[in-house]
Amino acid sequence: MPNDIETRLAELGHSLPDAPAPAANYVPYVMAGPLLHISGQISMDADGLITGKLGQDLDVAAGAKAAERCALSLIAQAKAACSGDLGRVKRVVKLVGFVNSTADFTDQPKVVNGASDLMVAVFGEAGRHARSAVSAASLPMGVAVEIEGIFEIA
Repeated sequence: MPNDIETRLAELGHSLPDAPAPAANYVPYVMAGPLLHISGQISMDADGLITGKLGQDLDVAAGAKAAERCALSLIAQAKAACSGDLGRVKRVVKLVGFVNSTADFTDQPKVVNGASDLMVAVFGEAGRHARSAVSAASLPMGVAVEIEGIFEIA
């Protein structure tokens, strides 16, 4: 039976992907006390990787959609870490977003808003978080966005 978080996701028109497996020598998440640290999740959807450089290949709206996909993967990892019970998520503490962008692109915060807006829509006030949004000259496999997160778990 879905919990409130999964119900909200469905109401927003989203379903969680399977929690992506690590692409190298690291783990997808680490619990440290009540804090769940989730490794960077790259932009991908059912069709595969969302690639491109903001300010060259993609506009802000496409970048925000890519960031939203990263947020869905973060939530999927949180679900895996909580043995399937997203009700254990007390709050989203922090997101760090990396945006594959040109040197003159300055709208990284607007891109990462795609993830931030989804967290608030899904978790309500508990989804409001601290955040960084930074530019990167390139990201793994040419993806447009990568986001890591810290969640507080009950």
